[in-house]
Amino acid sequence: MTNIENQKFIALDISGKNYLSWVLDVKLHLSAKKLRHTIDEDNAASNEERAIALIFLRHHIDDGLKYEYVTVENPLELWQNLNDRFEHLKAIVLPNVLNDWAQLRFQDFKTVSEYNSTLFKIVS
Repeated sequence: MTNIENQKFIALDISGKNYLSWVLDVKLHLSAKKLRHTIDEDNAASNEERAIALIFLRHHIDDGLKYEYVTVENPLELWQNLNDRFEHLKAIVLPNVLNDWAQLRFQDFKTVSEYNSTLFKIVS
């Protein structure tokens, strides 16, 4: 069962390069498990719900981040710490990606595979 859990989505990299997609994946999975409220402020989650959400979050972050936030015992606190650490990426990465998307033209590539590679890089 643990192996299935590992394959749901890629863990948050310590550099934060996949932070934006990771946030979306976490929110979707916590919503599906009916635990999304555990990362919202002023929530009334039970201790059991918090523990399950914290285990899920810790399971999907890089080992270096786990060691850095080893003392955090509340999923909301971990969520906010990661948000404070990586949220600035939206201001940096998103404008560049939107520009790349606006400049993407099929005729600029020699092969379809080169175009697809660039397209998937922008999307990811």
